[in-house]
Amino acid sequence: MHDACRPGIPEVERTLLVNRVKKAGLAALACGALTLSVTAPADAAGADRPRFGDVQKALAELAASPEVLGAIGAVYVDGKKVGKGSAGTRLLDGGGKIPAGARFRAGSQTKVMTQVIIMKLVTEDKLSLDDKLSDLLPEVAEKDLVERADEITVEQMIHHTSGIPNWFTPELIDYLDFTTYLPPMELVRRSRTVERKQEPGEKFSYSNTNYYLLGLIIEKLTKHSVAAEFDKRIFDPLDMNDSYLPVKFPGGIKGPHGHSYYPDEDGKLVDVDRFNMSYGYAAGGVISTTDDLSAFHRALAGDLLTEEEKDALNAGRPAPPPSEQPSGKGACGGEYGVVAGSAPSFKAQTFGSKSTGVQFVVSATLATAHSDSAVEPLIRKAAEAILCPEK
Repeated sequence: MHDACRPGIPEVERTLLVNRVKKAGLAALACGALTLSVTAPADAAGADRPRFGDVQKALAELAASPEVLGAIGAVYVDGKKVGKGSAGTRLLDGGGKIPAGARFRAGSQTKVMTQVIIMKLVTEDKLSLDDKLSDLLPEVAEKDLVERADEITVEQMIHHTSGIPNWFTPELIDYLDFTTYLPPMELVRRSRTVERKQEPGEKFSYSNTNYYLLGLIIEKLTKHSVAAEFDKRIFDPLDMNDSYLPVKFPGGIKGPHGHSYYPDEDGKLVDVDRFNMSYGYAAGGVISTTDDLSAFHRALAGDLLTEEEKDALNAGRPAPPPSEQPSGKGACGGEYGVVAGSAPSFKAQTFGSKSTGVQFVVSATLATAHSDSAVEPLIRKAAEAILCPEK
């Protein structure tokens, strides 16, 4: 947890931190949903490393669960891969194993990348974290697409404290509609049909709508697509050569990969590999690999953002309630944090230790709804079998 977010920190200390950040030219943010990084370089060369469990065995046990169809994963120490595995099958009826280096949907790990781009725009004086949504995107106020847009700030959208309702629910979209393209602003419009449940800035409430609006802001300020900005500012500099954000409908995963299956209203499993690209964008659209996600989170713990940018992004970050944790519960008694992504029907998670520089990146393709409560404990069990086998 970042210093400004520690429970019980004196208000004078919090104020000093926020003021220091503002003097650096960056408005301080309230605590929010996603931590910037789950892993950092080891404190010193030769630091003690944990003994790892068998990656292949852990993934095989994960894929043997009826909820999980296939799983791939890899372990990294200071960015060097030290173990990998693949288990289960590519398809419901077979199709062979998933290549260990296959691409998969990163889901909401995309949001952390969007945060990076926003912070760079702040540093370039193209944006302030205190800017109001209605000033940046006047049409959302003029067309009444976002309630109270004149009060909502960029910082509130980043940290899910804006109170803007989430459009990503089965009541507002059809998970099994693979052919209808819905522009980002149309999904923002649909969120307006849901009643607000809080004041702007009042508390944490997870909403993909926040990040669709941030994506639209990025495009307006840069005159480029979100995908182009991801390439320019993240994928190319970090040599994430297998990662991309689909920009042409329907969008899909390149190369051999695992398929996911979501139950329809009758309980029949439907292949959702053609998952509607409309539902990704700056909130969850990135397609990546274990190597690339390891590189991203390691860079994030390093110098991808300056210390001033990190301070600004993390100052005052609120802890979300347990029922709305977007990144799960971590592993090994909290020694390993986790940034997670999911959608019908997959889970992609990056576990990392701040003290050892160890990462475990895993993708699980499912034969159940991503919201199935059985899935998270299964993935955490696999992670712990690898990262802390003696516990």
